Amino acid sequence: MELSAKLKQLEENLSLLRELKEECGINSLKNDKRVEWELRYGLFESIQILIDISCKIVNSRNLGYPKNYRECLELLAQSGYIDTEKLNIYRQMVGLRNLLIHEYATIDSDKLYSFLENLSDFESFIEHIYKTELSSE
Repeated sequence: MELSAKLKQLEENLSLLRELKEECGINSLKNDKRVEWELRYGLFESIQILIDISCKIVNSRNLGYPKNYRECLELLAQSGYIDTEKLNIYRQMVGLRNLLIHEYATIDSDKLYSFLENLSDFESFIEHIYKTELSSE
């Protein structure tokens, strides 16, 4: 999938996550498995798209040889493709993705819901990628 399509998909996911936040509070998340599943899957897919975009840019721009997803993000930050001040947040997203997919531990509902308060971190990522990668198209 081309980079602009991935960014568009991420933007659509964020819109759905915002809707979920408006429609369902923390009590819905705790009491309705469907709501929890929607939030888990929405966050997982959004983080995976962020990772896919990062690794695609690192590879296509020959920015280095990352050993894992976090290193892809670090290489992007070092090369000015994303905001270095947000790097730790993006690293935490990779950690959340790993928890969501592998279920190493139970994720507290309050903590999971709190990620809906930080959708602007995804928006910042999108903005930086548009500026650095797609401004010349």
